[in-house]
Amino acid sequence: MNSFSQKLIKWYQNNKRDLPWRKTNDAYLIWLSEIILQQTRVEQGLAYYLKFASAFPTVQHLAKAENEEVMKLWQGLGYYSRARNLHTTAKIIVSKYKGKFPGNHVDILSLKGIGDYTAAAIASFAYNQPYAVVDGNVYRVLARVYGIDTPIDSSQGKKEFGLLANELISEKHPAIHNQAIMEFGAIQCKPVSPNCEDCPLIAMCFAHQHKSVSSFPVKSKTTKVRNRYFNYIVLNQKRLVVINKRINKDIWTNLYDFPVIETEKEQTEDELFSSSEWKRFFGKNRFNVTSITKANKHILSHQHIYARFIEIECLSPIKKICPNSAILINQEEIQKYAVPRLVELYLINKEKQLST
Repeated sequence: MNSFSQKLIKWYQNNKRDLPWRKTNDAYLIWLSEIILQQTRVEQGLAYYLKFASAFPTVQHLAKAENEEVMKLWQGLGYYSRARNLHTTAKIIVSKYKGKFPGNHVDILSLKGIGDYTAAAIASFAYNQPYAVVDGNVYRVLARVYGIDTPIDSSQGKKEFGLLANELISEKHPAIHNQAIMEFGAIQCKPVSPNCEDCPLIAMCFAHQHKSVSSFPVKSKTTKVRNRYFNYIVLNQKRLVVINKRINKDIWTNLYDFPVIETEKEQTEDELFSSSEWKRFFGKNRFNVTSITKANKHILSHQHIYARFIEIECLSPIKKICPNSAILINQEEIQKYAVPRLVELYLINKEKQLST
């Protein structure tokens, strides 16, 4: 076990990437980086980390920020519950812990949006405590090296891998050990085409010896993907446009988009325009359909969204067509609001069309 940790740490010291959160033991900044990097590649997350660290250099700055400011800064990163939890937890740290990030593992784990992995990462990186991190990279390394075929998405698998990771961790150097095993999984023992021939663990790797690298780790469950069809209604009148705040328990809570008619399957324009939902939306109000985009596919973890944007020129007063929950703003103001990525892309393309 000591050999495993020593080999990883030596490899890490020679191969680690130069990342800003590795140059600090500030628990707040480490927490910030870990939340951003959940479900996000380092290449994408780095820019967001730098933006957040600049806008909110301390937990007090984040706690005092307006929700709209936090969500706007997070825009495009996805999994927006992370941003909401981040903001909520910052307020808890300020009120309950007087602005000092807790150093006790149990207290860290009690914070909203922080699970076993993130708590272990903060405890080890900020306070050098011997709690092993177990993320996707760690699962992959341990499964391959030790030939563990217990599914990683099972309760037994999570328990088994957690126990092994904590047995292997260096008691003297837990922080660098954790960094090393995650980095090793990210850039050496990759999911596809790992660099086995130049691997310091090759002599002890079960998967390599049995020519079964691609078989590890094992998963038991397949994710069921739901298809959804969004027909966004972009209501315009002169320089006014209608937007909608998503407040229901659904995707993109607290973000803004346009009023939408969701259908169970993809519909032709004629089918949509003759539907009861379309007639209910517009009633007897007068309008012109000025343009319709093609349906673009937007992939989420468990959902595929097929979205098209139908631009409407309102001939009746726009307030008569507005849904009760909608907000009427000047078109230029929409840049101030945090929107889902697919809406952001629509707005970018629209701006390009207007400038040409």
